[in-house]
Amino acid sequence: MKTLLVVYHSLTGGTRQMAEAAAEAARAEEGIDVRLLHALDAGPSDVLGADGYVFATPENLAAISGLMKDFFDRCYYPVLERINGRPYAAMVCAGSDGQGALRQIDRIATGWRLKSIAPGLVVCTHAQTPDAILAPKTIPSSELSRCAELGAGLAAGLVAGVF
Repeated sequence: MKTLLVVYHSLTGGTRQMAEAAAEAARAEEGIDVRLLHALDAGPSDVLGADGYVFATPENLAAISGLMKDFFDRCYYPVLERINGRPYAAMVCAGSDGQGALRQIDRIATGWRLKSIAPGLVVCTHAQTPDAILAPKTIPSSELSRCAELGAGLAAGLVAGVF
């Protein structure tokens, strides 16, 4: 049995919906245990116990959210050199472009020597005003389908031994 760890942070619900879509689709694959954890609840033992990862974060000021950064800060050194070569994918719920947040996740994953299995997935909400940025988000089903495909693909690759 392979384990896929989906770690996310979400303040307005958009990233949570994305992470849930990826996790739900991954659970449809036989032979995989999917763990969906909020960034505050995930720690080094969760990272060490997984065979692959999905990291999902909102874009905050062109970077990952503070609580997602906290997750990486708490886990980085305890798992360093112990998860080399494991696959990962990144998802960003962005107000504008999300590229800064993706670059940040990719740099952390490079330090961990993880293997990216897909280009980073960005869902852009186009929230540009303070009210729109702080408002609860509803991610369109077409975008959630993209998240589901990413989760399903990573799970299938883990089970098949492709990654």
